[in-house]
Amino acid sequence: MGTASTQLPERPTAHDAAKPPQRAGRPAKRARTRGPASLLAQGQPMIWLTGSSLAVCLVMITGLMGLVVVQGFRTFWPGPLIQVETADGAVHLGELARTNEFRPGPDVLESLPADVRARLEADAGRGELVRRRLLRTGNYDISGEHFTWVSDYEIRAESQPEWAVVLERLTWGRFYGEPIGFSIDGERVASEPQAVWDLFQQHHGTVRERWNERRDLEVHEIGALSYRQEQARLRARQAVLDSGMGSAAAQRAEQRFRDVEAAAQAEFERIGTEIAALNAENARFALTMRTASGQEQNVALADIVIAYPANQLSLADRLAVYGERWWEYLTHAPREANSEGGVFPAIFGTVMMTLIMTLLVVPFGVLAALYLREYAKAGPMISAVRIAVNNLAGVPSIVFGVFGLGFFCYFVGGSIDSLFFSSKLPSPTFGTGGILWASLTLALLTLPVVIVATEEALAAVPRSMREGSYACGASTWQTIRRIVLPRAMPGIMTGAILAMARGAGEVAPLMLVGAVKLAPELPFDGNFPFFHLERSFMHLGFHIYDLGFQSQNSEAAKPMVFTTTLLLILIIAFLNLAAVNLRSRLRRRFVANQF
Repeated sequence: MGTASTQLPERPTAHDAAKPPQRAGRPAKRARTRGPASLLAQGQPMIWLTGSSLAVCLVMITGLMGLVVVQGFRTFWPGPLIQVETADGAVHLGELARTNEFRPGPDVLESLPADVRARLEADAGRGELVRRRLLRTGNYDISGEHFTWVSDYEIRAESQPEWAVVLERLTWGRFYGEPIGFSIDGERVASEPQAVWDLFQQHHGTVRERWNERRDLEVHEIGALSYRQEQARLRARQAVLDSGMGSAAAQRAEQRFRDVEAAAQAEFERIGTEIAALNAENARFALTMRTASGQEQNVALADIVIAYPANQLSLADRLAVYGERWWEYLTHAPREANSEGGVFPAIFGTVMMTLIMTLLVVPFGVLAALYLREYAKAGPMISAVRIAVNNLAGVPSIVFGVFGLGFFCYFVGGSIDSLFFSSKLPSPTFGTGGILWASLTLALLTLPVVIVATEEALAAVPRSMREGSYACGASTWQTIRRIVLPRAMPGIMTGAILAMARGAGEVAPLMLVGAVKLAPELPFDGNFPFFHLERSFMHLGFHIYDLGFQSQNSEAAKPMVFTTTLLLILIIAFLNLAAVNLRSRLRRRFVANQF
């Protein structure tokens, strides 16, 4: 009898007991497996994105600065003079300004000879372009144009004449030609180019010294006499306004004015005699030039600022001319509608305005930040003030210019004129644009920068230092003056640096409140009270705008735009470096917990 075998069920284990019961007819779920971590979770894409953004910003800034530096420094480099003769018989002599390529249109091709037209059409069929060069030919008083385009297909002959000379004149711009004569007292004493050039070098320095002497007499001595005469006239008129026409005070003031006027008239005659003698001596010398087209013209030596034979210069000679041009640019006034000459009045006005603006904005900004951070209690009013300060930083700068014109110039300046300068009315003194109102307008513009930076610097001072000072019995002001402000000073200087950098480069407000195309008088001179804050001034930023958009010779002014931009950047960098140096000294003195 066989025995049936039975299989007993397996005993459930602890692992099986831990599993949740499965419903009948539903398959068991697979266990989840953790996949590889995503690249986004690891942060690598953000690293690449932020690093790439930084690289793009650096490339943009470096490219901009490189363009400004290269174009700015090459403006005054003396290049060779090229003489080209075109197929129509015209001869042009000038400096190469720039080169580009183009494809001639049908109207140009139809006007060309058959062989030239066939060659250009064949080149166009192969996709080749035609090169053309822009020559600065000068001689505006003869030709009526400063530049000439010359295409390669027009050129019959090209050379670099040995005695091609560049003359930079006081008026009419540059002159290009060959020296063919030197005259003294109307008599030509030399005709060969080498002899003419030797005589020019012998006499030109002395002639320019006499010209500078005459200029000093006209600007300084005559200017000082005119200023004293005008002040005496204004005092006499003010005495009449205060005391009446026939009063004793008015009569005494009128007598003093007549005495000053008589003395000034005698001085005017003496100075006029000296100026006439200097002019007569300079008029004896003249240089005769012949243009590339064969025209002759006499040029007075006193009208020549710089001259050089461009195609004979060695490297040392080019460096000497380059340095001479830079020296003139940095130390002289502009000429030829600001497209030539120097920018010293603009440099002086920019630096003076920036310093006045900084001296005005830093104290008010620091005091406002001290009140908001150290004295004021938190509340809706303080929050509204902070919001207003932050919003003020986003107001367009031209709006500040309109406000400065209406409030500072017309309201405040007009009131000052009515109270203290009534003798000059209706001609305004402070009631028009001036360097003081421009500085106040830009101080208002940069005030939010100083307030925010100062608040952050004050907040960075540890509270433990304040509490230690209070524990020693110091008052709130003593704590601020001895503990908080010294340690927050580097942060305050950071705000001043930012304000200085922004204010020095602003242009739009200055157009309304004081900056002008050409200022005959500087805001500082030797006449009491020395600083004339009511005067208009020149500014490098406005000068750049004027060169780029208001110049009658825009092509010649284009290099000066880059040079003036470079100069403005260097001036702002110099002022900022001076402030950074001061901040570093303060930081070394107060080491702990700096902003």
